[in-house]
Amino acid sequence: MVRESGPFTADTPIEDVKNDPVFGDYGRLLFPVEDWYYSGSTLGELQLTWYGNIDPEETVEIVNTLWQRVSGGETVFYDIYTDEEKAADPEKEDTGLFFFKGEPGEKFAVCNAGGGFAYVGAMQDSFPHALELSKRGYNAFALIYRPGAQTTCEDLARAISFIFENAQELEVDTDCYSLWGGSAGARMAAWLGSYGPAAFGGDNLPQPGAVIMQYTGHSDYTESDPPTFACVGENDGIANWRTMERRLQAMSALGIPTEFHHYPGLRHGFGLGTGTVAEGWLDQAVAFWEEQM
Repeated sequence: MVRESGPFTADTPIEDVKNDPVFGDYGRLLFPVEDWYYSGSTLGELQLTWYGNIDPEETVEIVNTLWQRVSGGETVFYDIYTDEEKAADPEKEDTGLFFFKGEPGEKFAVCNAGGGFAYVGAMQDSFPHALELSKRGYNAFALIYRPGAQTTCEDLARAISFIFENAQELEVDTDCYSLWGGSAGARMAAWLGSYGPAAFGGDNLPQPGAVIMQYTGHSDYTESDPPTFACVGENDGIANWRTMERRLQAMSALGIPTEFHHYPGLRHGFGLGTGTVAEGWLDQAVAFWEEQM
């Protein structure tokens, strides 16, 4: 695979990426604003709380890809709240959508990182997925949200509403969109899938065509849930794989299309799973989404 070239390497200090003038004010949102949840001073040393299997090559490719796209005149970050809304609630300053553009007019996905509703682990749990989806032609967004079970859902509802409202400018097809998420991000995707954006303050919009979930103990579902794909490691100490399996079996019994994968020896937070037994799960998830189209 050709890696996107750019100014950053594994030895680049994280602070240099955040402060690179090409990213303007949003460079700080590439990494957790709650910075005690990550460690390492360079891209190659980055570690995130509750996550394993972080691939430094992926991290470097993500920031170089965004740098190249901005340098080429693309918009890669969108505010989802107005200046007035951010002034009224300063926590909304730390939100927005990173856009990994695919083919014009292609369907879209929103990827939601986990972080225990305490921070946003995007560099492992949503940016890699969004980049890979964009390589397959899909228009992929990664949401930076306000941590907290309620605020995350409000921000995701707002993000979906924003994409629908600006679909023409963004050049996305809103039919059969998908929601992706890992850990806490998977709960967000599932809640929005079950109840729709309007339930969390968003516009009255269709449910997603598919929900793609990784490693979460979320067990809530409805009879009208969207088709759902899920995967998890068998050695996950946070999300029990049998809990995930039971939920999908119950949904399947209702006639909802589901697909479930569990991987021996794998722990929590493996992201794309590059170099692990889970490698290639994203291809299966994309195929599952495509079956619903």
